Amino acid sequence: MSLGQIIRKKREEMSLTLDEVSNRVGFSKPYLSTIETGKVKNPPGDELLKRLEDVLKFKKGLLLRMAHMEAMPPDIRREYEIAEAENLKLRSLIKDLVGRKSNVSKIGAMVSKGKLKVSRRGGSLPPGRLVPVINRVSAGYPADFNDLDYPVGVADDYVRCPDLHDPNAFAVRVVGDSMEPRFHQGDIVIFSPAAEVHNGDDCFIRFGSPHETTFKRVFFEAGNKIRLQPRNENYSPLVVSGKRINGLYRAIMKYEKL
Repeated sequence: MSLGQIIRKKREEMSLTLDEVSNRVGFSKPYLSTIETGKVKNPPGDELLKRLEDVLKFKKGLLLRMAHMEAMPPDIRREYEIAEAENLKLRSLIKDLVGRKSNVSKIGAMVSKGKLKVSRRGGSLPPGRLVPVINRVSAGYPADFNDLDYPVGVADDYVRCPDLHDPNAFAVRVVGDSMEPRFHQGDIVIFSPAAEVHNGDDCFIRFGSPHETTFKRVFFEAGNKIRLQPRNENYSPLVVSGKRINGLYRAIMKYEKL
């Protein structure tokens, strides 16, 4: 999601019109519109961004950081964000081990060598953080799964996701039409292993044997059975034993072509 899209989303959540925001920040409505629609060639100036942060109740410095990131040359920004994503994963692992009071002597040496900062306070990923696209998921019948042999959090392709708190989140491209009309072939869907799964949630399902995956709504039924329900009424549901499933990950965001 781009800087302009994030600004527009927050404005609409606050039920503010462009006229109202324009009056409060002291910049013209047409200019604000070009920012929201991504038609402006250069990122907005710092003064405007500070005013928008204040009017739209963003965390101080959030829009400034995003704008400065967008102003970077694409190749440099990509290298920086990939490094940040991988470092965040490492810091999260270290924090988890420290919280469990594990033997951290070796980890301490690694932290010192890598000059990483470990915080015991809860944190979140800033907007625009990269999420790895690991592969495709079938929105039809279960299909063989291949995560491309990448470690968690690493891939050849990434998507940027605002306000995401799970460093283990991953993205996949949808193949098939069984989840239409909500999800279409080619959509990129982001899943969070940390998100709690409830009846009716859209989930990435991983089977233990054979090693297959699919994308369906899940419903928990009696006898440790799970019903995998397509959204497309032309497809029949599939009821499987819970013992077959070794991963249920809830969908939390979607990218789509407009």
